[in-house]
Amino acid sequence: MPDTLSSNVTDVIELTRTLVRCESVTPREAGALQLLQGTLEPLGFTCERMDFTEAGTDDVANLYARIGTGGKHFCFAGHSDVVPVGDLSSWTIGPFAAELSGGYLFGRGAADMKGAIAAFTDAAARFLAKRGRNFGGSISLLITGDEEGPAINGTVKMLQRLAARGETIDACVVGEPTSSKRFGDMMKIGRRGSMNVDMVVRGVQGHVAYPERLDNAVHRLAAMIEALVREPIDKGSTHFQPTSLQFTTVDVGNPATNIAPGVAKARFNTRFNDLWTSKTLLAHLQERIERVNEALGGNGTVDYNVQVSGESFYTPPGPLSDLVAGAIRDVAGVEVELSTTGGTSDARFIRSYCPVLEFGLVGESMHKVDEKSAVEDLKKLARVYETVLDRYFAA
Repeated sequence: MPDTLSSNVTDVIELTRTLVRCESVTPREAGALQLLQGTLEPLGFTCERMDFTEAGTDDVANLYARIGTGGKHFCFAGHSDVVPVGDLSSWTIGPFAAELSGGYLFGRGAADMKGAIAAFTDAAARFLAKRGRNFGGSISLLITGDEEGPAINGTVKMLQRLAARGETIDACVVGEPTSSKRFGDMMKIGRRGSMNVDMVVRGVQGHVAYPERLDNAVHRLAAMIEALVREPIDKGSTHFQPTSLQFTTVDVGNPATNIAPGVAKARFNTRFNDLWTSKTLLAHLQERIERVNEALGGNGTVDYNVQVSGESFYTPPGPLSDLVAGAIRDVAGVEVELSTTGGTSDARFIRSYCPVLEFGLVGESMHKVDEKSAVEDLKKLARVYETVLDRYFAA
């Protein structure tokens, strides 16, 4: 690619800065996808807006861009939406100013994950400049605006639309910020599942001076919490950490000092490994809870509302992970760790369609005040992605 690329709209640093300036907090598009479409179309990509709606959810804008109509199909997947900035006064640099300081690019989305989207684009531009548009395969960008939200009107529906018209993907890299301490030290080849459970525990309300006349829902809930967290759920599996369970809220809503509440609510999240499905884990946890409920006697009841955001998945090491690991080694001089740690991502949906892994920037600052990425890391990421394309479509 000519040296003039640094002044081109596909330059990874300038494109990241321009994307960060789009205040695309979920579910707002805020011009980020429009900007990306305007950048990709001159490169030869056919861009398609896939905007979805569903009752009870926000409308979401998504973008699917593809160049090539046949041959092997390599997809870069990511999200243009970002989490809220939180306390604006805590930011040293404006969250959407996209300023450069001390070798870093600051702003919401710099790490998670507008930097990776810019790197996708820069890599594709460099690859096409060398190989031309008729390189014998297909490259696509699948960009959602719903990853940081409920993930209902984004990647899931985009993949369903592609499948309905017979469009297949052969391999996919998701640009989540997987690097841990330094660029290139970790990629994700699987993720634990995630399940939120809302519990409503009912007892009998009464005056605190007459305990024989009441069944304190808080006491009942406390015993259930203790039963859930006292012992580990498992010890982990070959590829995954132990399943974790964390309570995130407990709510009684009782302003009185002399009333024992008859209803208590709580929510917990569990990140579970491949020893479980959401159904088998829920059954196990409910068994623990109901044992406590029965031991306490009385007529206490528990109601559940369950939301599963993804099952655990694992992509065994193979050609795709070898390809990306080799590119990281040659560009960054780092031996990457293959990991299944961390939260969830849209890879949990893509894995049903093709081999998928996640690799991106250092994620230490994601979702934090003063989110940032090193300028040199952004450049390395674009070169890694470019190397992946070069080798995947080797003549």
